[in-house]
Amino acid sequence: MRRAVFATCLLAFSLPAAAQTTLRVGIAADPNVLDPAQSGSFVERVIFSALCDKLVDVGPDLQFRPELATAWHWAPDNLSLTLTLREGARFQDGAPVDAAAVKANLDRYRTARESRRRTELRQVSDVRVVDPRTVRLVLSEPFAPLLSVLSDRAGMMLSPAVLGLGERVGENPVCSGPFRLTRRVAQDRIETERFAGHWNAANIAVDRLTFLPIPDSTVRLLNLRSGQLDLIERVAPSDLNAVERDRRLRLVSGPSIAYQTMSINTGHGPAAGRPLGADPRVRQALELSIDRAVINQVALEGRFTPNNQPEAPGTAFHFADLAPPARDPARARALLREAGHERVSFTLKVPNQPVEAQVGQIIQAMAAEGGFDVRLEVLEASTMVAATQRGDYDAAIAIWSGRSDPDGNIAFWLASDGFLNWGRYANPQLDTLFDAARRVTEIPRRQALYRQAAEIWMTDRPHLMLYHHRWFWAMRAEVHGFRPNPDGIIRFDGLRTSR
Repeated sequence: MRRAVFATCLLAFSLPAAAQTTLRVGIAADPNVLDPAQSGSFVERVIFSALCDKLVDVGPDLQFRPELATAWHWAPDNLSLTLTLREGARFQDGAPVDAAAVKANLDRYRTARESRRRTELRQVSDVRVVDPRTVRLVLSEPFAPLLSVLSDRAGMMLSPAVLGLGERVGENPVCSGPFRLTRRVAQDRIETERFAGHWNAANIAVDRLTFLPIPDSTVRLLNLRSGQLDLIERVAPSDLNAVERDRRLRLVSGPSIAYQTMSINTGHGPAAGRPLGADPRVRQALELSIDRAVINQVALEGRFTPNNQPEAPGTAFHFADLAPPARDPARARALLREAGHERVSFTLKVPNQPVEAQVGQIIQAMAAEGGFDVRLEVLEASTMVAATQRGDYDAAIAIWSGRSDPDGNIAFWLASDGFLNWGRYANPQLDTLFDAARRVTEIPRRQALYRQAAEIWMTDRPHLMLYHHRWFWAMRAEVHGFRPNPDGIIRFDGLRTSR
């Protein structure tokens, strides 16, 4: 009998384990911090899409759709928003996603010293638990962009058990998303595994998800073609033809609300006192030195959209009559002389990615003809964000992934208390217009306010928007179920691989 039992045990141990599927995703940068409260980069939002559910999501049509909240309604006076939470949703430690947990998260986002979400939720004066599945956000004033805010990092819910870690939450972000973090090796990989207790686990088809940060877009593509990766984001325009010709790969593209901008330090530390930051005439000269259409044709293969505004052409809050000025290097040099300079030198910080580096080189060459000596400093994404946050920059090229509400595309950069106002630009009149636009929901009234705002910041030029993106992803032919979204964030439900 002992021999029979032993033989049975041996047979059990020799049976093959169920096949585990792993999806390997090449991302454009290593995330800085995996805490929605402290996060400030686009690539972190890609990771959070796997780790952390939001209260509401944004669909391909840029309309809000349920995630942790299945319903919501505004009070008649627009001074409160009531959310109904999904029944049975749980955090990755087994705790329920209930109204008390939502209140704990929103209170942290609103008040914690380390939170960069405080500005986004400034109008929320109180968060009230109505019952276990109902939470009410009370506002000090009407705030039209609130649902848009809750569809991003301020709406991401973490287990209350980890909130007490404060600034160290990112070391162990226990969220409510379809995958939970198992290991992170800085600058190398982020490993996750499927969370079987997720409310949508039936639609999660892979067991493990591994993110590999590879800043060089060409190297990302090489890894995809060699089989080391299954899916990559942000395919470089120069690589698109190669992907389209490769039958082992599939290219997926989609419209984008993301745009590239140049932030200029006008008020943060000693760098702001240099000519570029101190004098709007110098910034005007810089804009007259560049040609956005040339940038698009040379660096972007003509695939993107030149633009000087945060909203894409053809959308409700883009103002076609406020077009960028034609390139005029002679006028640029005259403006510099008027400002007391023969030539102006400044450093342009650029992410260490080939496309952005080439954009920087084109700007450098064009600006030279307008009287500027531009030094390029190529930095890893988190290093550049840290430098801009402490005011250690003259100008920096950055991507903004875009939001469904216009407030989220411009005010965060330019409001005096905007959480991405690296250069600490401040204009009280502009702040007043942004506040007024948040209080109304009628599109014509909001359009008028944002147009007035645009006339102000286009004159001051604390930012020079350069172009709107188009999203390009590439994947092995064995990957199925990918759905493009204008926000550029990968949704992992429905994704599967036959590899």
